[in-house]
Amino acid sequence: MSNEFRLADRGRIDRDRPVRFRFDGGDYEGFAGDTLASALLANGVHQVATSIRYGRPRGIMAAGAEEPNALVQIERPFPEPMLTATTVALREGLEASGLPGRGQLSTEEDPARYDTMHAHCDVLIVGAGPAGLAAALSAARSGARVIIAEADTELGGSLLGSGEALDRAPAQRWIDRVVAELEAAPEVTVLPRTTVFGHYDDNYLVAVEHRGEDAFTRQRVWHIRAREVVLATGAHERPLVFAGNDRPGTMFAGSARTYLHRYGVLPGNRAVVFTTNDSAYAAAIDLHDAGVKIAAIVDAREHAPTYWASLCVERGIRIHAGTGVVNTSGTDRITSVHLASLRGDPKHPSSVRQLVACDLLLVSGGWNPAVHLHSQARGTVRYSEEIGALVPDRAARGVRSVGAATGSFGTVECLRTGSEAGSDAAREAGFDADFAEVPSAFSCPATPPQPTWLLPGIPADSSGEQFVDLARDATVADVRKAIGAGMSSVEHIKRYTTLGTAHDQGKTSGLLSSGVIAELLGVEVAEVGATTFRPPYTPVAFAALAGRDRGDLYDPIRITAMHDWHLEQDCPFENVGQWKRPWYYPQPGEDMDTAVLRECHAVRTGVGMQDVSTLGKIDVQGPDAAEFLDLVYTNKMSTLKVGRIRYGVMCTADGMVFDDGTVMRTDQHRYLISTTSGGAAGVLEWLEDWLQTEWTHLRVHLTSVTEHWATIALAGPRSREVLARATSDIDLDNDAFPFMSYRDGVVAGRAARVCRISFSGELAFEINVPWWYGREVWEALHEAGSDLGITPYGTETMHVLRAEKGFPIVGQDTDGTITPHDLGMGWAVSKTKDDFLGMRSFTRADTARTDRKHLVGLLPPADSGAVPEGTQLVESTELPEPPVPMLGHITSSYRSAALQRPFALALVTSGRDRIGQTIYGHVGDQLVPVEITEPVFYDKEGNRRDG
Repeated sequence: MSNEFRLADRGRIDRDRPVRFRFDGGDYEGFAGDTLASALLANGVHQVATSIRYGRPRGIMAAGAEEPNALVQIERPFPEPMLTATTVALREGLEASGLPGRGQLSTEEDPARYDTMHAHCDVLIVGAGPAGLAAALSAARSGARVIIAEADTELGGSLLGSGEALDRAPAQRWIDRVVAELEAAPEVTVLPRTTVFGHYDDNYLVAVEHRGEDAFTRQRVWHIRAREVVLATGAHERPLVFAGNDRPGTMFAGSARTYLHRYGVLPGNRAVVFTTNDSAYAAAIDLHDAGVKIAAIVDAREHAPTYWASLCVERGIRIHAGTGVVNTSGTDRITSVHLASLRGDPKHPSSVRQLVACDLLLVSGGWNPAVHLHSQARGTVRYSEEIGALVPDRAARGVRSVGAATGSFGTVECLRTGSEAGSDAAREAGFDADFAEVPSAFSCPATPPQPTWLLPGIPADSSGEQFVDLARDATVADVRKAIGAGMSSVEHIKRYTTLGTAHDQGKTSGLLSSGVIAELLGVEVAEVGATTFRPPYTPVAFAALAGRDRGDLYDPIRITAMHDWHLEQDCPFENVGQWKRPWYYPQPGEDMDTAVLRECHAVRTGVGMQDVSTLGKIDVQGPDAAEFLDLVYTNKMSTLKVGRIRYGVMCTADGMVFDDGTVMRTDQHRYLISTTSGGAAGVLEWLEDWLQTEWTHLRVHLTSVTEHWATIALAGPRSREVLARATSDIDLDNDAFPFMSYRDGVVAGRAARVCRISFSGELAFEINVPWWYGREVWEALHEAGSDLGITPYGTETMHVLRAEKGFPIVGQDTDGTITPHDLGMGWAVSKTKDDFLGMRSFTRADTARTDRKHLVGLLPPADSGAVPEGTQLVESTELPEPPVPMLGHITSSYRSAALQRPFALALVTSGRDRIGQTIYGHVGDQLVPVEITEPVFYDKEGNRRDG
């Protein structure tokens, strides 16, 4: 078959540019400007997929994003699943196949690039049909910054597929003039092939732009902040529910008209048109005039509209008023429809009145305004009895819906309301705007529609073949079953039946479901309501959402000011959160164990230096800062004096350790708190959450300043000597500069804040300088200590040093189930504060148990190696049958230069009560004996802290 259903002289395709493609293994030809769906229909292919649940053949039903059936898998140029054939642009070499409702992800690496754009505008217009173009024209002429986003490849919307005339000329002439003016305007951005899929608070909208397979960037996600938004999103035609309503060859009447006028395609040879409103008559007339035999127009209304009936009489088209389609026949494609009179008792027609042969059934159950974005922006909707659909009610501030999106379907009304909305939006944004003059259009008399939700089934037991949601294979029988189970809420029934949860997000089935539910319950549709409209409006590829933030860019690498210096020492790095931290500094011929033992020895006997810039730093200020910190730390911070520092523990509401660090009071209402390197973002989010949702009365501001400071730790008995060589205005004597205090001064010629803090147990200082002076000061300190054997050390040495002192690391020696008391840090839990996060949880029976896991020390045999971290601990060598009860596990394990042996920290059940006992670590197929000790192994009295 080769375009046998293509007309010779209609459509906006380029017949001079044939395009070859493959579908389901067959070779076909279309033209540039086709979609995959239009090209398949031109070649006589209706069935393109099978349904997800029952495997029934399904055909092309729509012409846009509302398509419920025609899901395809693209194989070439790059595999991509779950695309609608109606939105896939035809291109040379395209290979695709139909889907049974499920796609398959590619195993190939995607060569395309995906980008992100951020934009601000005065007026954003969503949709470029007659209403959207008129709105854009008014707004653009005011000088406002305007963005107009249209999901289609061309601007024009319904005008492209209707064959209408404007000012007695083809509508395309007006479209071309408007588009040319918009593209020439310096403050206007025109975005075709761009779908706005989410509308969030304060007019923040997100859109995805499809730039084509050959573009440098395949897709681009736009994050748009607009002062004013005009929603010209149009409307979706609604199907009708009757037995066999899913057979291939069943199509929306408006879509058939689009395929005719836009693509020059006749979807069939002999058609029956089934409608509840006037719009389908226009499709029937146009298709008849193009050569399609219209076997009958079936109108559910009692009387056919006079204007359209007269046109049908002229053409010899027969109209069956007060009649409905109650069944269809056909295997791979529809071959006939079954008609029954709806007069009398329309729910129980006596019998099939007539059988009409056809290969195409065009249906129109009415039009649903696309209120999705309006609703996402927290606008309300109401059910309109006049059109039998949901329409916008109250809108969010700065949001206007126009045209068919409000239920005004006539072209004249769309143009007028669009022009007014664009002008009003520009004025609200601060511009002097007038209404753009709009062209005249033909307006025919309209007869009110008759909302029809459910046609009777003939035979009577055919409800299982009456499909409410074609994409989900959900039937009237499914809805009836849900109601029989006691459900009446549309939200409950949606989840029970999966109605409206497929790729189309209920565009064709949403309100139809409510109508069927209402009819089965015997209530009004307005009483049933509709389910929530959630983003995305159309499916969005994960690759587009990720943009270039994938692979190495998925987790951005963060480096310190001294990073290049560390690279020059050929040190390996440890990933801590997103930071690259020096792991150890190997000298020639050293492995990690040897290097770490050397670094540890240097810190314990001389002086070492470490880059600790990665520690999280959060500036806390405000009149209520002290009260706030008392609430988030277990110990009291309000009593801390300016110039002093205090260690603190944060707990979650259930009393479990969340993070720890130091709190430095820098002024009466200002503090600087530190966090673990990997926990900084989580702590800031946690604190903001409490401030913004629970303690909104507190006057406190939080600012992350981690990247503002480069921080260098000098540790060891000779650290004071090194620092003294680099500063002349800071008195480093113990009495003048006590432990857990800070001094501001000059170090290596740069303003610095120096803190007396130690994470090693040795005399130590932390020097903080602005980030851009970090390497300069680091090198100056390294030079100052060169004759003293100053040794840079990394995170592995830091872990050994702190473990020797029994200092836990949150996230390594805790697991989210550990309290401060379990760590032996009850001293850090205030007994005088009225409240703090986790306080009440400490009185729960579970957290007060005496047999909880405690942090303890372990000593394996002195001549053995370090027992692996994570090793499970058991009570004896006599193991029972699995499951074997475990006492706990090893959290930290190292070999100590100071102790000359391996040691470990562990969480052990009733650990503090077992000190002195021997338990066993399960390593491979061996049980290694370990002695339980106090967690502090080195300098238990703390004498080395002051040098």
